[in-house]
Amino acid sequence: MQEIKEITAEELKKKLESGEKLNLIDVREEEEVALGMIPGAKHIRMGDIPNRLDEFNKEEEYIFICRSGARSGNVCYYLQEMGYNVCNMAGGMLAWDGDIIQP
Repeated sequence: MQEIKEITAEELKKKLESGEKLNLIDVREEEEVALGMIPGAKHIRMGDIPNRLDEFNKEEEYIFICRSGARSGNVCYYLQEMGYNVCNMAGGMLAWDGDIIQP
């Protein structure tokens, strides 16, 4: 299995603060997302990803987020196998200390 790229919560925060346009995908469940999401993230539950592949463009990079980094890591392996450009946020929302919004 090929390694997946990772970004730390701190690196992601710096990119967002510098105004970089990023494709953030939060793969947590509804009740987890209700506690707050990173501003600008799109919510697609992990289980819904296979049915929503048409929403991803192989030319763009997507950063996946979950609670701890495990589920988003699984999503990254799955999508990378199919040729998508993916990156996992290491540590997930447990590591995030930046702004959050209520969806």
